[in-house]
Amino acid sequence: MNWPDKLLVYVFKLWGFCAAGRLQNNNTSWRAPSGLNDGSQLTDMKGGLVGGYYDCGSNMKFSFPMAFSMSLLSWSVIEYGHKYKSINEYDHDREIIKWGTDYQLRTIDYSGTKIEKIYSQVGVVRNESAAPNGQNCWERAEDMNYVLPVQTTTKGADLASEMAAALASASIVFIDNTEYSQKLIKGATMLFEFGLDKAKQVRYSRDNAIFRNFYNSSGFYDEYMWGAAWMYYATGNSSYLSGATDQSIAKKAHAFSRSAHIRVLSWDNKFPAALLLLTRMRIFLDPGFPYELMLERYHYHSGLTMRFYINGWRAPEPAICSECCIHSLLTI
Repeated sequence: MNWPDKLLVYVFKLWGFCAAGRLQNNNTSWRAPSGLNDGSQLTDMKGGLVGGYYDCGSNMKFSFPMAFSMSLLSWSVIEYGHKYKSINEYDHDREIIKWGTDYQLRTIDYSGTKIEKIYSQVGVVRNESAAPNGQNCWERAEDMNYVLPVQTTTKGADLASEMAAALASASIVFIDNTEYSQKLIKGATMLFEFGLDKAKQVRYSRDNAIFRNFYNSSGFYDEYMWGAAWMYYATGNSSYLSGATDQSIAKKAHAFSRSAHIRVLSWDNKFPAALLLLTRMRIFLDPGFPYELMLERYHYHSGLTMRFYINGWRAPEPAICSECCIHSLLTI
């Protein structure tokens, strides 16, 4: 096994270090079940909020960045599943994703026809409090013997759309498991509809200082485009593609800005990933009219992003690489 493959194996092991809940197939000898009281105070969630992944040593769980991680992991399996199989990591990677998406499903009630709230964070940091929390009680997750507070979100198109992207992309990963794949699609559909509700179209962290202290979202239009693209891939429903290529959405999102920050992918900025995902849709699926014009613009700006990186963060349109070269990079 060459060193890049070995590095990938070690990266996947890191997920075992961060896993919460009733660990079963975890290959990390020093980890044991933890966080078994998470969500136990909730009366509407059977089984509580056990599982998922800790964000850091404070033993807290954040749905927003966790969903982003699951989206990217699922995309990597969809694109490079053959590579994971060649190093015997395919099943392991799917286990990592399922551990995360199982938890995401626990944070919503998808048994009905509409989601009213999302349990978006487990744990808080309060310097002024004597009660055990992630700031004043730094300890092994296995040693926690208290119930962590749970934060609830009733508005937030960014959080809902990102979670929809996570579940929708995972539904493709688990297409061979029809029952689970359909469960993921149902949850994703309801989450995306939550985000479409005009009354809920604000940043999930806008009115909550606890959220702002950790993962303060800067907007929701990038998550909307990202989520809509994955919903289309997962369902084939053209209404999602219409949303992802809506010119007014792209304008509000500043999707065609040439500023540096909008070209950097992160938990808060999904524009580079959304535009690339939609660019590959144009190249490989060619949905044609009436989507072609916007997809062509997405393709062009994905090329600019590639040039931006290749040229070492200088001018966004360097005469360094031909269009053919950029096209090749986008279709790898």
